[in-house]
Amino acid sequence: MSAPTLQSLPTVDASLYPSGGLDILSRDEVARLRDASTGMHDLLRRCALAVLTSGNASDDPRAARELYPEFDIQVEQQDRGIRIDLKHAPAMAFVDGVIIRGFAELLFAVVRDLAYTAMEMGEGCNRNLRTSSGITDAVFDLLRNARALQPSTDPNLVVCWGGHSISRDEYMYTKNVGYELGLRGLDICTGCGPGAMKGPMKGATIAHAKQRQRRMRYIGVTEPGIIAAESPNPIVNHLVIMPDIEKRLEAFVRIGHGIVVFPGGVGTAEEILYLLGILLREENAQLPFPLILTGPTASAPYFEQIDRFLRLTLGEAATSRYEIITGDAGAVAQRMVAGIRKVREYRIVHKDSFFFNWSIDIPLEFQRPFVPSHEAMAALDLHHGRKPCDLAADLRRAFSGIVAGNVKEEGIRRIEQHGPFEIHGDPDMMQSLDALLRAFVEQRRMKIAGDYQPCYRVVA
Repeated sequence: MSAPTLQSLPTVDASLYPSGGLDILSRDEVARLRDASTGMHDLLRRCALAVLTSGNASDDPRAARELYPEFDIQVEQQDRGIRIDLKHAPAMAFVDGVIIRGFAELLFAVVRDLAYTAMEMGEGCNRNLRTSSGITDAVFDLLRNARALQPSTDPNLVVCWGGHSISRDEYMYTKNVGYELGLRGLDICTGCGPGAMKGPMKGATIAHAKQRQRRMRYIGVTEPGIIAAESPNPIVNHLVIMPDIEKRLEAFVRIGHGIVVFPGGVGTAEEILYLLGILLREENAQLPFPLILTGPTASAPYFEQIDRFLRLTLGEAATSRYEIITGDAGAVAQRMVAGIRKVREYRIVHKDSFFFNWSIDIPLEFQRPFVPSHEAMAALDLHHGRKPCDLAADLRRAFSGIVAGNVKEEGIRRIEQHGPFEIHGDPDMMQSLDALLRAFVEQRRMKIAGDYQPCYRVVA
């Protein structure tokens, strides 16, 4: 073990021999991971360092590389499979020179998902990723390859959304809700980071132990641009890295049987708008999908402001697709159980699978990757008179761009080079948007630490 310096922390060198599918990678797959010139090596390095610093409280995507500047990872072909070589890896992931099992599993998941994405969705692949059905098939295959789908299980997976930067009271409330969900046999899926993504899993862990459950699922779904800023929390036992934010959001909706939304910032607002935009489509009008917005009693003003913004932008019809419950974790769990029961009945009648929601209609506008450049952000059509689902798609993109400017390395670089994004729209809509974003800043929901400098400018 090397000694700590002013520039770096203690590190360990190690070689790992993964199993569970990674021992039968082709030479071509291994070569893609090894080839630094294609950019895959840097992506692998960033994602691997993120999981090896799991539990890190920072949300700066460059912080881990500054702490471990000499870290490197190589994937080598062996006759018996592959070998993962780590150089100057964070010592926090090891005990007496041996990697902690949970960290190893997360690391293997990184290699698995990046290799599969490179081979199945990279240049020269035969997939049609220009159609809605083709993208959905790709999402299904990614989840299946990650072994996140369980065909023999009744609907029981609750997706929990919420901010990585939340107050202590809000965090404790997410644990209480997770505990109540776990007591009722429900598993948890989150964005896998800290804050509201960790609390429900932590609460459910205790409840599952009390109920003597043996096969609990704590699924974390992320994407390369997010994982470096929001390292997986240590409770995640199924990590899935989707290629982009749109496939990540679709994965949540396809595998989840209901969604609980805790207080959060722009990322949480993006998720709400994504789901409501889909549920407001005529094709999904009769589809049961429990959606509960919840937090401690003190968070009631937060949800009132979210509710006002949704009513102004998407109309009163949007309010029929969600329920707001504050200060009552038990009621949230009871309502979710009742909602999932309706989901089960609906899928039996319509012969849809329990483990992947094929019935919900997700249009291409919600699936096509959005690159938040300054030009693309300024061109968003945020005006009244549009169909609620279409307006929701562009509002979702606006919040996605702010997320990129806040925590994604490429987005941060754009802001440093060209200044804040500009968001244009109808005056009343922009006034409401600006008020919502200012509240996020004042409540410290944008960043975990440090003074927040807005990466956006709202223009009426």
